[in-house]
Amino acid sequence: MTPTLLTTPKPPSELGMIARHAGTVLVGQLAVMAFGVTDTIVAGRFSADALAALSVASAVFISVFVALMGVLQALLPIWSELHGRKDYLALGRSVRQAVYLAVAASLLGMGLLLFPEPLLRWTQVPEAMQASVRAYLMVVGWALPSALFFRLYTTLNQSLGKPQLVTWIQVAALVLKVPLSIWMTFGGAGMPAMGVVGCAWATLIVDYAILALGLLLLRTQSLYHPLQLWQHLEAPDWAQLRQFLRLGVPAGLSILVEVTSFTLVALFVARQGTQAAASHQIAANLGALCYMLPLSLGIAVSARASWWRGMGQEQQAQATAWLGVKAALISGLLLCAALLLGRQALPGIYTTDAAVIALSSAVLLWVALYQAADSVQCVCIFLLRSWRVTLAPLLVYCALLWGGGLGGGYWLAYIHPSSSAYWAGNPTPFWLASAGALTVTSLVFVGLLRRVLRGQG
Repeated sequence: MTPTLLTTPKPPSELGMIARHAGTVLVGQLAVMAFGVTDTIVAGRFSADALAALSVASAVFISVFVALMGVLQALLPIWSELHGRKDYLALGRSVRQAVYLAVAASLLGMGLLLFPEPLLRWTQVPEAMQASVRAYLMVVGWALPSALFFRLYTTLNQSLGKPQLVTWIQVAALVLKVPLSIWMTFGGAGMPAMGVVGCAWATLIVDYAILALGLLLLRTQSLYHPLQLWQHLEAPDWAQLRQFLRLGVPAGLSILVEVTSFTLVALFVARQGTQAAASHQIAANLGALCYMLPLSLGIAVSARASWWRGMGQEQQAQATAWLGVKAALISGLLLCAALLLGRQALPGIYTTDAAVIALSSAVLLWVALYQAADSVQCVCIFLLRSWRVTLAPLLVYCALLWGGGLGGGYWLAYIHPSSSAYWAGNPTPFWLASAGALTVTSLVFVGLLRRVLRGQG
């Protein structure tokens, strides 16, 4: 009898580890993104006015949420390094301290969402839209704390290299969100039609349901037992909270600048009328959907690089970083090709209005062209946070995304005489300027990352 050779399974490659982590995060992010896609489709089918109001209201909510979420997401490299060092008790204490940060962020965000009048006046949102926008924000303002605390749970799982539980919750939440949005928007079975506000109520219900499920898993799953999370909540550790803020505030502001360089466009485009606002909302929704891929890749690469740093393996951490940048470039080019091929057909998913479909298709050309640059800059900024570099990226974002992208688009749309006349009633100038700004940003970030890593070598 020939003896059987026993072989040890080959350990997964670094790229395989990153791909699995990123793929799992991506599924969850797409499920969450589908919340917005669902609401956009539902509002668009309800009426063009509802879609335009959603464009403005969701721009305000997203701007507030992502900035505060960014502060909490910035804890990822801290927690990944503690995981790499296997200092689980310190990780548990750090999570408990982050509760104070989440409470403060919730109070700040609720104040901004429940009282949006200054922002609506500054951006000159038409009076006809303001009632629906206020009603929407009043509801999602109360949903914000649940979303931020669930972000803590999400970041913890990512730092542990185990994002699966989060993804399962997010997919299950989508199954609940879709019928709730449809029912509450259109009404039926005793429910009055609430229009765009129905989407907000569906979001509130789903957000608190997934937070409750996340807390239950924290309490019961063996994955979290070494952290000993359920201890008496310590008094605020101001030294640790300052460390959180030094990393989190610039990171949150960077995300705020990045996102508002697009979401504020919705507020500026609103004055162009319903057709332009609806077309911009479709383009923005598809652009945000594409962004989920580099975002997931950035989270995975950052967590992995920080884990290697916690293990004391600096060279391996740097190799992982450059592997992530290359993967970002390739995936960005694939996204560009997909949007170019689908830009004529995709707007028809959202609306039946022929004029909105035609304008959206034109705008999607520019959305497609910046995908490679957007993917690279997204992964780079996550990696820079792993090496505790946050202020320089913030300054770059302010100069290029706000100055070149948002400011340049506003100048083309409303100030430059010939350009503003040519693009009247069309959001294209904002997307054109943003595409150029993102291209320059990606080049600057690659150079900055190279300089930082050489300094560590």
